[in-house]
Amino acid sequence: MKATGFISLWTLVSLPCGPLANPAEREDVVKHAIKLHRGKGAVITQRKQWVLESCRKLSGLLRQKNVVLNKLKNAIRAVEKDAGLSDEEKLFQVHTFEIFQKELNESENSVFQAIHGLQRALQGDYKDVVNMKESSRQRLEALREAAIKEEMEYVELLAAEKHQVEALKNMQHQNKSLSMLDEILEDVRKAADRLEEEIEEHAFDDNKSVRGVNFEAVLRVEEDEANSKRNASKREVEDDLGLSMLIDSQNNQYILTKPRDSTIPRADHHFIKDIVTIGMLSLPCGWLCTTIGLPTMFGYIICGVLLGPSGLNSIKSIVQVETLGEFGVFFTLFLVGLEFSPERLRKVWKISLQGPCYMTVLMIAFGLLWGHLLQIRPTQSVFISTCLSLSSTPLVSRFLAGSVRGDKEGDIDYSSVLLGMLVMQDVQLGLFIAVMPTLIQAGVSTHSSIFKEILRILILIGQILFSLAAVFLLCLVIKTYLIGPYYRKLHTESKGNKEILILGITAFTFLMLTITELLDVSMELGCFLAGALISSQGHMVTEEIMCCIEPIRDFLAIIFFASIGLHVFPTFVIYELTVLLFLTLSVVIMKFVLAVLVLSLILPKTSQYIKWIVSAGLAQVSEFSFVLGSRARRAGIISREVYLLILSVTTLSLLLAPALWRAAIMKCVPRPERRSST
Repeated sequence: MKATGFISLWTLVSLPCGPLANPAEREDVVKHAIKLHRGKGAVITQRKQWVLESCRKLSGLLRQKNVVLNKLKNAIRAVEKDAGLSDEEKLFQVHTFEIFQKELNESENSVFQAIHGLQRALQGDYKDVVNMKESSRQRLEALREAAIKEEMEYVELLAAEKHQVEALKNMQHQNKSLSMLDEILEDVRKAADRLEEEIEEHAFDDNKSVRGVNFEAVLRVEEDEANSKRNASKREVEDDLGLSMLIDSQNNQYILTKPRDSTIPRADHHFIKDIVTIGMLSLPCGWLCTTIGLPTMFGYIICGVLLGPSGLNSIKSIVQVETLGEFGVFFTLFLVGLEFSPERLRKVWKISLQGPCYMTVLMIAFGLLWGHLLQIRPTQSVFISTCLSLSSTPLVSRFLAGSVRGDKEGDIDYSSVLLGMLVMQDVQLGLFIAVMPTLIQAGVSTHSSIFKEILRILILIGQILFSLAAVFLLCLVIKTYLIGPYYRKLHTESKGNKEILILGITAFTFLMLTITELLDVSMELGCFLAGALISSQGHMVTEEIMCCIEPIRDFLAIIFFASIGLHVFPTFVIYELTVLLFLTLSVVIMKFVLAVLVLSLILPKTSQYIKWIVSAGLAQVSEFSFVLGSRARRAGIISREVYLLILSVTTLSLLLAPALWRAAIMKCVPRPERRSST
């Protein structure tokens, strides 16, 4: 209680004890403060003496600070009048004095800010959580600003120290004769300094005042080493290069993306270790799945589960691994397009267009019905239904890899229908991602603005349809005039050297990807169209390119499926296994039945038998629901619980897909084709 009484007295009397207050005024303030104080255990004369002594010390420090400031001003004027100093040296010394002035002023401000903060806390209500939260937020903002100012001052002091060292070196060089090698090294040093100044972006200073930029406290974590003494020099080097990890208050982890000094090469060793670990563990996991009759892709997913947050938690660069895995999707869809000729596309384009649209509409209708019965918001119901209506293109592509497509004359190839519908779903995915921000705003808008939101959605749909038309028109021009000469040139230049061919095909794929992305269409569609355009050059061209690209696709697909495993949580599945199995079976059966119903209406009578195979290929949930779910969770459309349910149902449906696919193949495909399809 004594300490509390002293603090409250200090709070009441410290504010007016500035350098301009005379002793009589301070005496009155002290008497008034002691009169107002309600403490019972301390002697009044002792408190009076303590307060007077504290005020006297603070006043003395402030007077001393004013004296030092006057001396600094006189020193600055003396430096400016000194004719023996160069302009650069004058600026440096003046800048050093100004840094010291700033240090004194900031120290004084810190004292009075602390006093004001204590006074606000003593005047507040300890039961008012909102007021305490606001006070905490204000203190946090003040600390962030103080940290930024201190960081800037520290950087300025480092620059001043560097300038002093360089000035000392220059004086030493002037007093002694330099050898030719020393002169060359000195010139190189100056050139290197100029280069560093030219390439340095000053990103911190340029962005700290940008609107929307927040200052946050982060932790800098060094990698744990078993032998710290042996790796001391290595740590010093890494500390200088900025290769340690940063963690913010929300537990997000960051790594270096662009260093200040771009002249020194750097490598993210965490990312390298993650890729190496995934590559090594994928082999036994893939072997195990092959032994028990499952596709190897499930072994890669198991590898991700074992290494991810729900397993050993050894993957540090999760975002980087997922980014690299996206290239597996790109090359997978490129090879799908390579096997999907334009002639076959023209044959099934009506079915490919109508089928996914009807299925999506029916899924949304069923979702709204169940949402109304379960009292779920319409926006959330539409989102969940759209997520579940999508099917996995990479998974079905692996099912169809190498399958024989020699159907009867006049019949429609089931692989053509299936891939055409999946490509249309990829287009729907791009459309849904583009419309999602407007749907979010429509979900929170008032009834008076619903018409405007619907109009905005229709405008967005029109823009997407226009972009699709532009993409296909561009594809027609490329197929007619450009792709033939381009491939012949690549083939001529790559004789005896496959590097040019691989680079040329990859560059063309990335070009189509970039075009579709700029037109706000799915990037996956651009990869598919790139493969379809190249396949128009004939079967021999397709076989040659496939032999070059397939090994790249296979390795990147391992990374992609392992990245899916990083988001699978077995403990959650085990806890809610009964509910998840019921939901998964319901979704799979519903998608299968809806696909059979839609295909029965749009397929010719001679090809009705393929509806079972196509429906089996569509009766799972796309891995892109992970992407849509994460965006919707950040936007507040769905809750954390719904997000975990979507992830679990998606994973279980992908695990059930091979069994359903094999059952459909066994029922509908002749025996010679069945072997290659399974």
